Amino acid sequence: MEECRLQQGLCGFYYEPKRLIVLDETLLDFQKRCTLCHELVHAHNHDRGCTPYGSKAERRARLCTAFRLINPHEYAMAERMYGADSYLIACELNVTIQVIEDYKNWLHDSAVS
Repeated sequence: MEECRLQQGLCGFYYEPKRLIVLDETLLDFQKRCTLCHELVHAHNHDRGCTPYGSKAERRARLCTAFRLINPHEYAMAERMYGADSYLIACELNVTIQVIEDYKNWLHDSAVS
């Protein structure tokens, strides 16, 4: 793993040929933890290069990250305290809003199915 300043909007990436994860050095610790978890999923699955949001590999990485970083009991407690406010829930659970939104989407999709 390496850290360096990445272009704006890019938190990190996984480079399969060198099995290298690169994180933006300007991220806060909780952002680095979430990004590292996401990129480790890509590494575990030998995903190649950056893929669009809708790709199977990207959806898998985002969902696995949410599952690994969110404790269901802690999420339920945070949701009872803060309602649907993703920002406050993310602060309470020390994850990014994106991780919370991915978890919420999974909960919604699970309830619909």
